[in-house]
Amino acid sequence: MITLDDKVSSANEYRMKHIDTIAFDADDTLWVNQTYFDETEYRFRELLEKHLPYEQISEELLRIEIDNMPIYGFGVKAFTLSMVEAALKISDYKIKPEVIQQILDLGKEILLKPIELLDGVDEVMKMLSGRYRLVVVTKGDLLDQERKLSASGLEHYFHHIEIMSDKQRKDYRKLFKNLDCKPENFLMIGNSLKSDIVPVLELDGYAAYVPFHSTWAHEKLEDKVIHPNLVRIDKITEILPYLIR
Repeated sequence: MITLDDKVSSANEYRMKHIDTIAFDADDTLWVNQTYFDETEYRFRELLEKHLPYEQISEELLRIEIDNMPIYGFGVKAFTLSMVEAALKISDYKIKPEVIQQILDLGKEILLKPIELLDGVDEVMKMLSGRYRLVVVTKGDLLDQERKLSASGLEHYFHHIEIMSDKQRKDYRKLFKNLDCKPENFLMIGNSLKSDIVPVLELDGYAAYVPFHSTWAHEKLEDKVIHPNLVRIDKITEILPYLIR
């Protein structure tokens, strides 16, 4: 079984000495992201509140998002298309065109949000740059992720940028091959147990879990995660003592 231990043993710190490549998730690890989706979903529910209770609207939207993932993938555009589809179905295809336009505008607003770096990110980049090979490993819409990375001011720190269609074991295997990196030399830092942490641990890599205050329902794991290669940190700067020697 994989548990999430709040304590980090000295063994973890020792094993970190083998790390030469550090990968960072982007959304909600380097900068704010889920907050904007949560705000947008709230406004979406307001547009449809006469058709269904709020909770049922969210459930239907999530169901449609999951059904659409093999077609649309992840990101704002996929979310927007799923909102439109959900609105049509929830309203029994009676929704007014102007409401559809409002939903499209909600999606565009997310794409135009400024980048807000999370606390400590710039400090971590400055401290680790030059000591390790730093990479970004994220998923979502290619154009949007490239935009955010460029606007973040962090791009120059990274040796490699990987924008995946998904983050499963096969995707990380491909990444290891592309980077010519062994799992035992690889550390993944991210906020999603499902996408950032568990797949890497299953391949015998190392992972640092730094939770964000809000998590998309599809990314939540009910099971606890315990693994000798896993550390939990409350903020990203807490990884530095394990890596700066």
